[in-house]
Amino acid sequence: MRTVPALAAASAALLALAPWAPQWLVFLLALALAKGLVVLGLLLLMRAGLVSFGQGLYFGLGAYAAALLAHRGGLADAALMIVAGTLGAAAVAALVGLLLARYREIFFGMLSLAFSMILYGLLVKSSTLGSTDGFSVHVRHFAGVPLAEGAERRIFYAASVLAVLALAWALHRWLGSHWGRVTAAIRDNELRVEYLGASVYRVVYVNYIVAGALAGLGGAFAALAVGHVDPETAYWTTSGEFVFIAILGGTGNVLAPFLAAIIFEALRTVANQYAPNVWQMALGVAMLAIILFLPGGLWTLARRKA
Repeated sequence: MRTVPALAAASAALLALAPWAPQWLVFLLALALAKGLVVLGLLLLMRAGLVSFGQGLYFGLGAYAAALLAHRGGLADAALMIVAGTLGAAAVAALVGLLLARYREIFFGMLSLAFSMILYGLLVKSSTLGSTDGFSVHVRHFAGVPLAEGAERRIFYAASVLAVLALAWALHRWLGSHWGRVTAAIRDNELRVEYLGASVYRVVYVNYIVAGALAGLGGAFAALAVGHVDPETAYWTTSGEFVFIAILGGTGNVLAPFLAAIIFEALRTVANQYAPNVWQMALGVAMLAIILFLPGGLWTLARRKA
């Protein structure tokens, strides 16, 4: 399957849904695309053989940075909130990455999880940020244009589709470049990469910052879609969802995170509606089936058909 035409066709179809799709579908797709952006960054790390169990750190930072711009700063412009969430997460990733880029395997995963839980603890204990209840997000403008009442969520959804189109295309080009090939080589044998003159630390560090920025962007879009932020955005179960989605879709293509995220949200919505007490079991069965029959993720089905 050719990625760029498929990406353009999928984006056009999703944009076409924005004006007339029911609100519940717009909400589900907007949340799925926001999580797909996080998993897109996780895909970049997994290409280097690294699995982060703490992407909830940047998802939560992006959500809170965006929300605080309106809640405390009085700048209720969605475009500014999105930029604030992305840059805030990227800045923290640049600091944390100085340490994490030195570690591999389980040490990388557990350290990333530890930083995420530190943020969760701080949010829970902070009464000024709403503690465990969080606070609501109110938006009045998008890039200076007043938002029509009732159309806010559709506009945020359309903006997320355009962001996905641009960033998925950019990452597709990146993975096909020299940098992307070095990233894959690190997973296979990073010692040989060093012998060839490339800096493994620098590649991992930059990839980590990009993954953090994408997670922050996803958090900002999620905050706009939901209209509320709370500490659960940084909890370990949220980070686990991103890893689940990454395994569900696989790392073979930049479209895989978004396909898997939509399937994940749909599966969870249906399971939660018809089996609210055991919906986690349905997700567990789905994960077990993927591991047993499609260890490369759902994207291997598209590759076989191609």
